[in-house]
Amino acid sequence: MNITINQTATTLPEPATVADALAAIAARPPYAVAVNTVFVPNTQYHLRQLAQGDRVEVISPVTGG
Repeated sequence: MNITINQTATTLPEPATVADALAAIAARPPYAVAVNTVFVPNTQYHLRQLAQGDRVEVISPVTGG
């Protein structure tokens, strides 16, 4: 399936979850995830199924001033 992760086109095998998308980009915690602008709790990453065309945003905190 074709999805977008952080504005980059990505292809994942079906079925895919948020956890699969995170593995595909080798995301390193801490981060927060939204699918189609809806926050996904980290306890749901392995359960939240993705669909063709979904937009996944992985956001990492930035510290400093």
